[in-house]
Amino acid sequence: MSESHTPPSGSARLNTGVAHNARVWNYWIGGKDNYEVDQKVGEQVAGMFPIIRDIARADRDFLGRAVSFLAGERGVRQFLDIGTGLPTADNTHEIAQRLAPDSRIVYVDNDPIVLVHARTLLTGTPDGVTAYIDADVHDPDAILERAGHTLDLTRPVAVMMLGILNFVLDTEKALDIVRRVMAAVPSGSYLVLTHPTFDDELGGAGQIPAMKFWNENATPPITARSGADIAAFFEGLELLEPGMVSCGQWRADAGSAVLVPQYGAVAVKA
Repeated sequence: MSESHTPPSGSARLNTGVAHNARVWNYWIGGKDNYEVDQKVGEQVAGMFPIIRDIARADRDFLGRAVSFLAGERGVRQFLDIGTGLPTADNTHEIAQRLAPDSRIVYVDNDPIVLVHARTLLTGTPDGVTAYIDADVHDPDAILERAGHTLDLTRPVAVMMLGILNFVLDTEKALDIVRRVMAAVPSGSYLVLTHPTFDDELGGAGQIPAMKFWNENATPPITARSGADIAAFFEGLELLEPGMVSCGQWRADAGSAVLVPQYGAVAVKA
């Protein structure tokens, strides 16, 4: 079953003249939903910071492990995926509904290129629900109100915020968004988060010039944060093992773990 809250204006807002994060990210992970301008900026950033492709792949792999863990071991049946990005293989609903066909997933994004491809996301099992809403991470109240049409917010929800808070440039605003969303979901809910860092121990120093180039040549603007700032997003929640680590190492097999300057963690609301 699928539900759509997608307005018809998505294609009208699509600007193919400026590189956009969703399309460049898609290019880095080997997707086809990108344009020449995205490829050029993507190559320039990769030249300045070659590990960026590893970060993109590690973040995607983290998504798979986190959703599998929550749907499988933790029995989660509701997912609120904020900052969906372009659909590729093994999206949140595919992983969750493969393990639990009755899972309900709400995707949230306001990126016009993602809106164009929303129909690809809106496929799922007959027993479950896959919905998509056009909303901005800066407006958590709107996200929660509209997500409540599909999800039962009195029952546990896994809130997915992978690589999205780095587009909220003000740290206090980003913290407020997380607090408001997590305050609206009950005990037993989870926060699943990844975020780029400039911390040296994860090799993040190269993020700074690469992000400066990005902000001058692409949209939307982005920021990295320290591990301490990222850890603050989990205040009041219980981090699950192995805690906040490089997302490429979170519950990864020893042979496939990679160190990338992108923190990842899963925490539960007591």
